[in-house]
Amino acid sequence: MSADGSEPTLIGSVQRALRLVDIVANSPRPIPVKLLAQATGLTAGTTYNLVRTLIHEGYLATEPDGLVLGARFPAFQDAAPARGVFLAQVRAALRQVAEDVGATAYLSRFDDGEVHLVDIVDVDHDPRVELWVGMQDGAHATALGKQILSVLPQDERMDYLARHPLAELTPRTISDRERLLEQLERSRRWTVERGEYALGFTCLAVPVLAPGITASLAISIRADGEHPVGEDVIARLQDAARRLSVALGTAGLSGRGQFTI
Repeated sequence: MSADGSEPTLIGSVQRALRLVDIVANSPRPIPVKLLAQATGLTAGTTYNLVRTLIHEGYLATEPDGLVLGARFPAFQDAAPARGVFLAQVRAALRQVAEDVGATAYLSRFDDGEVHLVDIVDVDHDPRVELWVGMQDGAHATALGKQILSVLPQDERMDYLARHPLAELTPRTISDRERLLEQLERSRRWTVERGEYALGFTCLAVPVLAPGITASLAISIRADGEHPVGEDVIARLQDAARRLSVALGTAGLSGRGQFTI
């Protein structure tokens, strides 16, 4: 109520705009405008007009598959943990990697004892690996998961392996625990996986480390494709991972929570 006891005057358009930003901030994936309209019950025209204004003012940003938070969202300046800020930072890094290397880019994060897939950016000529087994059951067979396991403290790594059977997803999957541990010891700077999760694909991953964040950045390449996993590709991926680590650390994104798709 206002000071004189009357009901306060509220601006409906402001309320609706804030609701849109709140939904985007709490979405684990870029969200299309059409889904925003459905989630809020607003008409498509009203939603598009509000989104257009929010993009112009920098509170939202558009991606090929939906909306993410923009650079003027307060958490970018205040270093407050926010799921949407994490997603926006990751999406920008993945898009740059995909464009630079010409391969689909992925990011996974270790959270609450599990490896979670955070986001993927595709390239048209080199489609993503079909994710037929979730990361919680198949991390040991992926470069993304193995890179994370390789940099975990030993007690956390052993706890993870004790809780997860090493399913043989392809004939190339390392399902022997001791052999996997030996590989993890050699994979702290980068990890390559060839056909262990899906035959016909090679995946390369590097670590992304910031306060409160253990993650891995990866690309997938068709085994018969034009992009061999050479030192130049590894160096470019490591450079992108360093920039992302700095960005996430500067933003203070150490808040916990599952970021899954």
